Amino acid sequence: MLQQDEATKGGAMDFFERQWSSYRAIVEHDLMEHRAVAGATARAIDGWLAARPAEAAAPRMVDLGCGDLALLAPLLRRLPLAHYTGLDLAGVVLPLAQKALGAVPYPTYWLEGDLLAWAQGDLDERDDGGSGEQPRRTEILHSAFAIHHLDDDAKATFLQAARQRISPCGLFIWVDVFREPGESRSAYIARYSSRIHNGWPQLSSEQQEHVINHLGSFDIPADRETIAAAAAEAGWQWHWAWQGAHQAEAMAVLTPA
Repeated sequence: MLQQDEATKGGAMDFFERQWSSYRAIVEHDLMEHRAVAGATARAIDGWLAARPAEAAAPRMVDLGCGDLALLAPLLRRLPLAHYTGLDLAGVVLPLAQKALGAVPYPTYWLEGDLLAWAQGDLDERDDGGSGEQPRRTEILHSAFAIHHLDDDAKATFLQAARQRISPCGLFIWVDVFREPGESRSAYIARYSSRIHNGWPQLSSEQQEHVINHLGSFDIPADRETIAAAAAEAGWQWHWAWQGAHQAEAMAVLTPA
């Protein structure tokens, strides 16, 4: 919900520049279970790496909506990657992510841009835009709290396009907020807004309103059953690897079918 505003670049810049304290408070007080998400992400990637053939080349990783890498950086520093690409619609966070990651023994690339554009091949870490090459595939694709800013049609387009950008034995980790099966967007927003008002006392009233306004303006969480069916139609196998305590935050692991 709070990592990236896919709707407009201006909205994302406004959130990260003017509402930064709200975002940091949410992470620091673990109000969206970021710590459990980080642990589940590490387990999923470690399990995937352990199952790879010993002779497999080092994997490439793309992180869509990387944010400031506040919690993912420790994992990234120990992964045996060929390279890492962090992409975010809000370019202001990329220097923060680079600083959080620090020195690593593999190349890193930082892209300001839209995750759907990346999936469709319009953005890449290469600078040889006129080469005529097909966009390269990646072995590990990760996105946390970003894809739910796309509407349902755009999510389906993203799943279809991303399927073409993942290696045949690749791994896609999708962390996000999701609606319960059959739950309307309005019912979800009302439920989550009540959770913020009643269960997030660590945030000031102004910060709570910032988050609720963002929620109502930009969040379009997918219905759990509908999105899993859309993923299957796009050529993915879907597995729920972690689910939070509030019927909202969850992590799906997708692999090419």
